[in-house]
Amino acid sequence: MRYLSALVVAALGALNAVCALGGEPAGKSPRSGAGEIVFSSNRAGPWRLWSVRPDSSGLRQLSPQQGEEHDVDPALSPDGKTILFTSTRGGTTGVWRMAREGGKPERICDGDQAEWSPDGHEIVFRRQEKILVRELAGGAERQISPKTWPHPSGPAWSPDGKRIAAACRADAGNAVYLLPVGPPLPAEARTEREVAGKAGPTSPVLVYDRKPACEPHWSPDGTRLVYETETNICTIDPDGKKNRTVTYFGGVQRYGRFSPDGKSIVYCQGASERGPWELFIIPADGGTPRQLTEGASDMNPDWR
Repeated sequence: MRYLSALVVAALGALNAVCALGGEPAGKSPRSGAGEIVFSSNRAGPWRLWSVRPDSSGLRQLSPQQGEEHDVDPALSPDGKTILFTSTRGGTTGVWRMAREGGKPERICDGDQAEWSPDGHEIVFRRQEKILVRELAGGAERQISPKTWPHPSGPAWSPDGKRIAAACRADAGNAVYLLPVGPPLPAEARTEREVAGKAGPTSPVLVYDRKPACEPHWSPDGTRLVYETETNICTIDPDGKKNRTVTYFGGVQRYGRFSPDGKSIVYCQGASERGPWELFIIPADGGTPRQLTEGASDMNPDWR
């Protein structure tokens, strides 16, 4: 259910009307102690990267305009200085990066849904029905998803660097798994022993499959995962225990991310799967949400 990578397809055809919620031009702006939220928005026409402070101030566009191409799925680097994102710049979908404070975007490789490793030296991303890890310095890649996995999506690196949470199509719909991260395996080792439920150090571990679930993301301390069902935001321990629904509201809630202190979750909410989407913040244990943006479709938040 990663609709914004699908945006690279879906939003190409049907963008909402340009909205008039005012923003600041790209450039430096002060940050609050609560960090800053980057997200994808169509408020200026084609989907671009924007940022806003958690108190709704400082709304500004980050990625430069470039025709009708689209920038989505932003992910801030561990040091907060660089943004990974998916873009259709150049005519094909790829993983790009740019400085948080602006500058010329740089293409990394084909693929989408990229996330950083905790040390910022590698990325994990999706390409052609596979989850891959790529070294940024040399460009070496390795597949970490089992060859038999159907439709993997939404990889997210754990804070300790040892595991990657991701979704995979299961009998009841998408399910959340943990994939071990290790050195490249010999080609002959990449066999059925990697399939979830089978023994072996390379086997994915099932976290949750009782409802269709995807878009897992880690809390800063690595003790919780936030994920989405078809309609709600939930949290769960990495061992599959203490599952909790955080949003019980009407409409559809998606793309949950923890705040830097782990006490809040930012997510997007729409009246239906078609949106329009607006950003909200809610306590991580549940409670009353607070609206962050309005007037456009705003999706894929990341908070650092």
